[in-house]
Amino acid sequence: MIPYIIVFLISVFVSSISQIILKKSAEKEYNDIIHEYMNVRVIGAYSMFVVSTLLTMYAYKGVPLTLGTLLEAVGYIYIPILSFVFLKEKITLNKIIGSAFIILGIVVYIL
Repeated sequence: MIPYIIVFLISVFVSSISQIILKKSAEKEYNDIIHEYMNVRVIGAYSMFVVSTLLTMYAYKGVPLTLGTLLEAVGYIYIPILSFVFLKEKITLNKIIGSAFIILGIVVYIL
């Protein structure tokens, strides 16, 4: 089951990176609506979502549904870290407390 969990966590990470790319694309000004949605960043990010979905489908072969929903919550930990690194967003005390509760919830479920 461990290899499937690793694939699941990679899937969540790929999805998180895709969200960061979409946010970076949204920050940029475009001349028209076509270029706003049909550019390399947006198409690449949505392609990454497809890859993430395929990885998640594969991971569910060995991960119970109840554990899968917990592993999806790890994205709430990935996003603030990636936002800090790539978007220079601040990690606030509320974000730290929220992430701690998520980790605590995962630990409680595992125990």
